[in-house]
Amino acid sequence: MKLKELLKLTGIPVLFASLCCLTPVILLLVGLSTVTFATSLTNVLYGDYKWAFRALGLVLLTIALIIHFRKQKICTLDDVKKHRRKVINTILIALIVAVAAYILWLYVIVHIIGAFLNIWPY
Repeated sequence: MKLKELLKLTGIPVLFASLCCLTPVILLLVGLSTVTFATSLTNVLYGDYKWAFRALGLVLLTIALIIHFRKQKICTLDDVKKHRRKVINTILIALIVAVAAYILWLYVIVHIIGAFLNIWPY
């Protein structure tokens, strides 16, 4: 599996999983929010609902993997048994890439943008 294909497979789930902290940044950058409201929204979304966003990302990753396997003509359980190693390796690699991308995106990139915009002072 190529890197471009992996990023295509995991990009949307990572984006949706990080919406708890990305939403206030987007609202502030578009001009629909103040810094105070963005900070308050971040506290609510990340504090109370971060697991809902992470669960949404995991569900979307599962759907993306199902679509990926359907395109490769792995549709039935017999096909999964025949291509067991390929399926397991693809799922593990996609999960590892998704977790790494989520950590990099949310805790490094979005955090730096939010700190620059004074949404969170730390």
